[in-house]
Amino acid sequence: MLFKRKIEICAPATGRLLPIEEVPDEVFSSKMMGNGFAVSHHHGKIYAPAAGTVRTIFPTQHALAVELVDGRSLLIHMGIETVALAGEPFTIAVQENQSVTTGELLAEMDVAAVEEMGKETMVIVVFMEEQGGKCLRTDGDIQQGEAVFHLK
Repeated sequence: MLFKRKIEICAPATGRLLPIEEVPDEVFSSKMMGNGFAVSHHHGKIYAPAAGTVRTIFPTQHALAVELVDGRSLLIHMGIETVALAGEPFTIAVQENQSVTTGELLAEMDVAAVEEMGKETMVIVVFMEEQGGKCLRTDGDIQQGEAVFHLK
C-alpha cells in the first residue's frame, strides 16, 4: 500500500513526553515492536493520537490498536507489565471497529491503582509498521493533542 498522506500523531495525554528509547521495558526501548514515544506523569485519560478505526482492544484492556486512515496501525499501550492486572484499572471508552477522531477519549486508567500495584503508568504509542516521518518533539512537558510526529 502506498502511503501518500502526511498524518499527524498527537500526544494521547497531558504529561511528560519521552522518546521510546527511554521506556523502561526493552521490548519498547529497543524498538522491537516499532518506533514511537511515551507520555509519563499523566492523569489517566487516554485520547486517540490520530484519526482511524479501533481494530483491537486487548482482553486485558491495557492496550488498543488503531488503524489509521491510510491503513497503517498504532498501538496505544497503557503502562508497563499491566497485562498482569487483568483489566481492573482500565475503562475502555470505545469499541472494536469504531471510528475515532484525533483527541477522542479511548480509555481511562486508574493511575493510583496501577501505581499501588507496583506498575509503571506511562502511555506508549508505537508505530506498528516501518514508517518514515518527522519527529516534531522528543521530550519535555506536553499537552494532550499536541503534535509529536508527522508520518509520511
